[in-house]
Amino acid sequence: MDAFVQPLYELADFDAIIRQLKKPGIVQVSGCLDSQKAHFTNGLLREFPFRLIVAENDLKAKAFYEDFRLYDPEVLYYPARDLIFYQADIHGNLLTRQRIQVLRALLEREEVTIVTSIDSCLDCLVPLAVWKEKVIKIRNDSEIDLDRMKRHLLELGYEWAAQVEVPGQFSIRGGIMDVFSLTEDNPWRIELWGDEVDSIRSFDAESQRSIENLEEITIYPATEVVLDKETIRQGIKAIEKEAQKSQKKFRDEMKTEEGARVRQIAAELKDQLEEMEHIAGAESFVRYFYKKTESLLEYLPENTLVVIDEPNRLTEHAKTTEEEFRESMIHRLEKGYLLPGQMEVIGNHQEVVHRFHQMHTLSLSTMEPRGTGWNFTMEMQLTVKSVNPYNNSFEMLVKDLLRWKKSGYRMLLLSPSRTRAARLAKDLQDQELSAFYSEDPEELIQPGQIKVTWGRVSRGFEYPMVKYVVISETDIFGKEKKKKRKKSQYSGKKIQSFSELSVGDFVVHENHGLGVYRGIEKMEVDGVVKDYIKIEYAGKSNLYILATQLDVLQKYADSDAAKTPKLNKLGGQEWKKTKTKVRGAVKNIAKDLVALYAARQQEAGFRYGPDTVWQREFEEMFPFEETEDQLQAIEAAKQDMESPKIMDRLICGDVGYGKTEIAIRVAFKAIQEGKQVVYLVPTTILAQQHYNTFVQRMKDFPVRVDLLCRFRTASQQKKTIGDLKKGLVDILIGTHRVLSKDVQFKDLGLLIIDEEQRFGVTHKEKIKQMKQNIDVLTLTATPIPRTLHMSLIGIRDMSVLEEAPQDRTPIQTYVMEYNDEMVREAISRELARGGQVYYVYNRVNNIEEITNQIRKLVPEASVAFAHGQMSERELEKIMYGFINGEIDVLVSTTIIETGLDISNANTMIIHDADQMGLSQLYQLRGRVGRSNRTAYAFLMYRRNKMLKEIAEKRLHAIREFTELGSGIKIAMRDLELRGAGNLLGAEQHGHMEAVGYDLYCKMLNEAVQEAKGIEVQEDFETTIDLQINAYIPEKYIPNEYQKLDIYKRIAAIENREEYEDMMEELLDRFGEPPKMVQNLLAVASLKAMAHRIYLTEVKQLDDSLKLTMYERAKIDTAKIPEILNQYPEELQFKVETNPYFLYRPRNRKAKEAVTMQEKATELLTVMQCLV
Repeated sequence: MDAFVQPLYELADFDAIIRQLKKPGIVQVSGCLDSQKAHFTNGLLREFPFRLIVAENDLKAKAFYEDFRLYDPEVLYYPARDLIFYQADIHGNLLTRQRIQVLRALLEREEVTIVTSIDSCLDCLVPLAVWKEKVIKIRNDSEIDLDRMKRHLLELGYEWAAQVEVPGQFSIRGGIMDVFSLTEDNPWRIELWGDEVDSIRSFDAESQRSIENLEEITIYPATEVVLDKETIRQGIKAIEKEAQKSQKKFRDEMKTEEGARVRQIAAELKDQLEEMEHIAGAESFVRYFYKKTESLLEYLPENTLVVIDEPNRLTEHAKTTEEEFRESMIHRLEKGYLLPGQMEVIGNHQEVVHRFHQMHTLSLSTMEPRGTGWNFTMEMQLTVKSVNPYNNSFEMLVKDLLRWKKSGYRMLLLSPSRTRAARLAKDLQDQELSAFYSEDPEELIQPGQIKVTWGRVSRGFEYPMVKYVVISETDIFGKEKKKKRKKSQYSGKKIQSFSELSVGDFVVHENHGLGVYRGIEKMEVDGVVKDYIKIEYAGKSNLYILATQLDVLQKYADSDAAKTPKLNKLGGQEWKKTKTKVRGAVKNIAKDLVALYAARQQEAGFRYGPDTVWQREFEEMFPFEETEDQLQAIEAAKQDMESPKIMDRLICGDVGYGKTEIAIRVAFKAIQEGKQVVYLVPTTILAQQHYNTFVQRMKDFPVRVDLLCRFRTASQQKKTIGDLKKGLVDILIGTHRVLSKDVQFKDLGLLIIDEEQRFGVTHKEKIKQMKQNIDVLTLTATPIPRTLHMSLIGIRDMSVLEEAPQDRTPIQTYVMEYNDEMVREAISRELARGGQVYYVYNRVNNIEEITNQIRKLVPEASVAFAHGQMSERELEKIMYGFINGEIDVLVSTTIIETGLDISNANTMIIHDADQMGLSQLYQLRGRVGRSNRTAYAFLMYRRNKMLKEIAEKRLHAIREFTELGSGIKIAMRDLELRGAGNLLGAEQHGHMEAVGYDLYCKMLNEAVQEAKGIEVQEDFETTIDLQINAYIPEKYIPNEYQKLDIYKRIAAIENREEYEDMMEELLDRFGEPPKMVQNLLAVASLKAMAHRIYLTEVKQLDDSLKLTMYERAKIDTAKIPEILNQYPEELQFKVETNPYFLYRPRNRKAKEAVTMQEKATELLTVMQCLV
């Protein structure tokens, strides 16, 4: 028994409670407080393997869940369904995933604790037995019929995709099936041999490569409402019958529009169901498919302990939920947006209460519940006190502990940081208290002892009757809780994808310039079949290039996607001119960059010492867990500071990826050596926000943070400037006001700049002067492309944060047709939980009308609007009001400030979402979901004004993006190009447009190498033309995107290792490669060998081979005779403009024994001695 539970058994009636709980009925315990409820519940769990804890609402359930994780890290949270937004076209699958995890635990685990809110007890669910039957188990000796399996997976709510990237998808290619189950972190790959399973393995969704082999897997449904053919048939019948009834009713009341709506709903549903499409919001039609449904309480086995938190509040809340739901549904029913059966997806709260009475139920409350419909089999009163907060006063804590020690109390102190817990124990020992630090839960506490351990509860509590007290760090320091984050397992190598090249896209060929991609064509030349890529140039002339030459082709990417670039002429001179011009410009910028970097390296800066104890303690107080990238960036920045050179580091990462934390830690390091720090931000509001963050993080340390911006009065500013000169201010945060002449520092050591590209030219000049001999850290949110990052390694210190902080609660996204009801519903729900709402409306001319319309819809909310044409002061005033919570709903154009971090705004409604680009939506959506509450994004569109097909494509893209699938890659590409422009300056941006982004990076890379004095291999193309079939057949990789991607990557093979790796990947993803694919790989590896020894062509002429040299080849000519001697009479070397080797086998017999491919490999291996 552990130190948490032992004292409870000393409570007078504790055994009696346990005895009573073993019989059905409700045991009522009053006098319970916050975190103590979780502690008390934990004491009773040993007797019951299944436990359900029911709180009043989602927020309270989350808090209970967080407290309970201290005792049982395996506890699960079961969110309530989103009843009201059922008929959105698209739901993110976040809630479903959490709910299915719970169903899985109920079916698999021996014991489990579930925390939920009363709302989820009202849901009408498909009977668990039905759901359980649908679960698929596959072992590595099972037999599978793929067609049946495909149907089965569709019934389970999985979606077919060409490549599995997000949970809920599956794909079948030949004898390989990939499935990404909602309950797993990684998808599975099942390889068949005929109908038999050959192997099962998990793979990484990012790189599509296998991770480990598995014996067996269990595929759980991807939806709660599983539908097979028979259920669907009966469901459709019931739906049609009901729809006709409603339609008749509306007709009789002369409501034609409503009647038409009902008819349309029924017709659309029927279509979707018959095509086995997964219907969004199928849960709301559950009554048509299953006459008998169950509630969550019926899912639980006999021996379940139900714990209800505050019974009176529960019934009240359940009643309101029920009424709200009925009301909102009746509204919609009358307008024809619903079928009557959709009203029945929620149970009756009295039934739930009745159910509680029949189960083993424990009811916890602070006061005794009076005069309600509860009958308790036993009532008991506990005496519990909450611990007074000490507000950082260590003396008061010690005083209390000494008092408790005298009375023989057992004391337990919790700290979320192990180092701090150990130090706390030591500090208490110094105060003559018998404290010890232990992580062993079994280690009991003796009266008068203090046990310090690792863990967290939100508030401390004391049981005076048994002399036991628990104090949390929050009580001592008044800290917020830390949130744990799970590490992402491992990220495979990023796929350097061909960025989704589709027919009609612009491409750049390094030697011929800009053309249009027209697809892959299979052609037979001299009896040999190969795949060619067709590119159309100006004047309708076509160029066919071998798929193996794909490495000289790039997709033309430019940040301004709206402009159509001008095509080049085949064989014209203009492309050569453009290339030469750009190459010159690139050479200059590379020279400057390298020179600048070298100069900075030479200068000596201030050398900081290694980290202090304070630094460690300060870093542990960070309320989140750092990502790998963040830790690397912090480490790198500290190394820069501890070395003699001057730091000049750029940190880029998306908003909310934790750049500010890096700045805070680096600043803290500088202050400890008596240096001053200045943090420069582009806008007043950001200044205010960063100021708040810094003050919050530094408040336990003797650090003075000050602010210089328009929000400060003249006298405040004057005082700050005076103190700054005297060295009393450690950190100064401000806008360009900081750059004024009158601002002088005593000893400035570090300059931090946020989004440098947003400052004007004059300010940039001033920043440059300021930078001269101090450490600089620059932060930016515009992502910087990986390739550019690679070319700049060694001339610009950069840290890139790519890993998203886990458990930033993902955003529940809905895509739906605009209707007032929904907007009202969404806004009032967010306000009900004390939050704020962004309403994005992108037209300035009638933004005021829309604002008034919203005021009418939600009269209780304060609504304001903001757009880019307001004066800066006005805009600031409104934004400031929004940050401070005076404004509930902010209607604004897309200017919602890029860095604003308003953790209280967790609902975003986007008007006419179909009119916005993906990258815009991606950035907007990142503005919500900044706290631990579920955030909602509603993407609204208006059906009447849209072409159905284009709309569907757009919305499908949005949907992928709901789950953060491949749509993001496209959005990121747009942003990255912008980032590249910012990094290298505007004039370079023009050059980038001229040759396309990829080629530009290639040139930049070469120029940088050259400027550093590294020899660059000359640029020439090598072609291999052997008479063998080398292509990827339709049957092997049917999907065009994937095929292109593989071609592109085969063409880029440079050595044996990459060849083997590619071979392994093909085997893994698509099964055994056929002969022509093996030939393709062989040709690629020959090409790499030939390129290394400066050959431009290896060509088969019937029975001979011609190997042509590059005219400026840097080879050792003395070795040529040596090679010729190895093949007397067979190999000749001819010197012409382009010298070449000619190989002719001497006798016919030799020719037949060895293929030309083998001979070519042999020759090239021998010739490697030339370089």
